[in-house]
Amino acid sequence: MAELKLRSKNPDSLRRIIQSALSERLQSVTAGIKRAEERLQEFETKYQLSTEEFIIRFNNDEFSHSFDFDEWVGEAQMLAHLQQTKESIEEIHFVD
Repeated sequence: MAELKLRSKNPDSLRRIIQSALSERLQSVTAGIKRAEERLQEFETKYQLSTEEFIIRFNNDEFSHSFDFDEWVGEAQMLAHLQQTKESIEEIHFVD
């Protein structure tokens, strides 16, 4: 695990600033995850197909091109990215 060291004349203030920024970012990412999951659920309901199954079949060229399918793939990719970002933020720990 990598360690990052920062120097400041007021380390407590810097720590609060960073913790606040990380907290805000985590809230934003969590809200994005919720929106992406809701959007994926809409596609799954509309097409009666799980996102996982859709992606497999889409990658096998089993569907003709459509705007919905492009959006569905994009939402799935966005969800994966947001989940990875959330994990990265949650792995950050402050050491004294």
